[in-house]
Parts: sequence; C-alpha cells; structure tokens
Amino acid sequence: MERALQIHREVPVADAHADALLWNRDLNVRSTSGHVDFPRLAAAGVRLQCFPLVTRGLPIIGGMDLFCRLRGYPAEARAGEWARGLHQLDRLTADCAASNGAAVLTTTRAQLEANLRDGRLSAIAGVEGGHILEGKVERVAELHRRGVRFLGLTHLANNELGGSSWKFAPALGLTPLGRQVLEACVGVGVVLDVAHASRGVLDALFAQSGARLFCSHTGCAAATPSWRNLDDPDLRRLADLGGVVGIMFAPQFVGGRTVEDVARHVRHAVSAVGEDAVCFGSDFDGFIRLPRGMKDVTGLPRLTDALLRTGMPEPQVEKVMGRNLVRFFSETLPDAQV
Repeated sequence: MERALQIHREVPVADAHADALLWNRDLNVRSTSGHVDFPRLAAAGVRLQCFPLVTRGLPIIGGMDLFCRLRGYPAEARAGEWARGLHQLDRLTADCAASNGAAVLTTTRAQLEANLRDGRLSAIAGVEGGHILEGKVERVAELHRRGVRFLGLTHLANNELGGSSWKFAPALGLTPLGRQVLEACVGVGVVLDVAHASRGVLDALFAQSGARLFCSHTGCAAATPSWRNLDDPDLRRLADLGGVVGIMFAPQFVGGRTVEDVARHVRHAVSAVGEDAVCFGSDFDGFIRLPRGMKDVTGLPRLTDALLRTGMPEPQVEKVMGRNLVRFFSETLPDAQV
C-alpha cells in the first residue's frame, strides 16, 4: 500500500466519470457525503476528472423533478432538461472559479498541459444523455462554446436520439435526430461517449467518419456478463479507433464488492485491448455502492494497490490510473478556445 500511495503522489490520476454535479453540492467544500469534491480529489492525487451533466434518470414520471427539488435546485433550473444541465454546468464553472486555482474548467490542450505542470485539477465537462438538447441540434455548438467536451447520446432509457443499452429498453438504433446530433458533435469537436449506447447506436458511432470516441464507464462482459458491460469485440473496436475504456467500480457490474473485482476487469480490458486504451471510469456519485473499503475517491489507492498485487507492472498501472486518459484528452481537446 505504501508504494500505491507513493504512485498517487507522483502520477497524475485521472477518472472518466463522476456524477457529482447531479447532487448540487459546493465542490470546494470537503463533504462527508457523496464520493467527490475538489479537496478529496486533491487528496487522492486526481488531476483530471470528467464531470457529466445528468438531466434524466430512470423513466419514472416526476422522479427527476422531485430529486432536484430535494437537492435544492432553484425553480428556474427545474424548468426542463436544458435548464437542469445549464444549472449544473454553471455550478461547475462557478466552483472552479472560486477554487483559488485548485480546479480549472478545462477546455483546451494548453490548459490541460498547464494544469498538469502546476498541480491543478482539470475538470472536464460532458453530457450524459443527448435529451439535454430538447431536440435542438444547434445547442450542441452552444454547449461546446460553454466548455462541454464530450457527450453521450443516450442514458438509462431510449430518447429521441436513439436507443439505450438498458435491459428493459425496447431495441432502437440511431434516429434521424440522433444522426444530426452525432454529425454536429463531430463538426464542433465534441467527443462521443459510447456508455449506455444500444447495439444500433453503438454501431452507428463506430461507423461515423471523423468521430472521436471513448467509453467513460463500463465493465467487461467477458469478465462479468451484464447488459451494462461491453464485450471484447466492442472494446477492441473502440481501442482501434483511438478511444479509451473507463472501467467502472459498481459491484453489480464487476461481479463482486471488492477492489480485486474491479482489478479483474481492468486486467481483462488490458488483455483485450492493450495497456494504452484502459483507464478508470469510476461512476462516483452515480447511485452506486463502492467496493468494500472504498468510502469515496480517497480510497483510490486501494485499487492501485490491488493492481500492483496482481503483478501488473508499475508502468501499466500508471497508464491505467491516469496517463491514458490524460493522453486521450490531450489528443482530443482543441488547441485553443473556440
């Protein structure tokens, strides 16, 4: 464990998915609830964290509005999915601005490089579910202008863009509106997140010329069969297209409640796609339980220790715990703000 802690002090740790914005917390305050905030990320050595905007949950009528009321969203932020998303994005922007330089809403390659050099957190904003657009394709460009750098077309249920991988969702591929949104993302340089994509949507994403793809959070179906996990051919296709695969920590999708179960999925992904295409994709704050002994992000060294104990070489461990995701965004972020 001492070596794991040392690596966390030396290597920029990165994570591809944390739903902290959903909970409407002040990210500058070290909380005793939830999994992620700026002080706890710093304590864990995290230097790049992806924060998706989450505007729709399970298809329960009124459930999201009730949740937002309970979490203190103002009335204007509960007016619809676009309003919810902008509220979350504005909170992230404001929290970064109030962090005294500890965190930066990172939108360009130059910012990422400077943050790494100076030890700041690079907060990268994304979208979990294209229903945030409320059918207005032109909003893709507005989100990009406001700092959003990745987008998943679907989330936990089918929407007007296409199908979800959720096991109870009727089979649906990419819709004509989804095609327009996909092409708009490619046009402005927004990365596409394939997590939660149905079979048909996934195939359309793989076939889209010019698209940059990654999977922010998943498990490996070959290690634990599940509707939520990607199979090896899809993992390899993603890697062949230059993407990275974020391995999630949720026990129900990695087949057990220990960090060793997560490490098993990491090792399988590395064996399937190579050491340069695997990263952490925790799903912190995403209505999941964490593995035993991991209360929040500060427990990440336990996973690093588990990987080391499996015999994974340190250079491989360092790639998975941060270097691969940092490289991916250094390749996909624009050179300058547009």
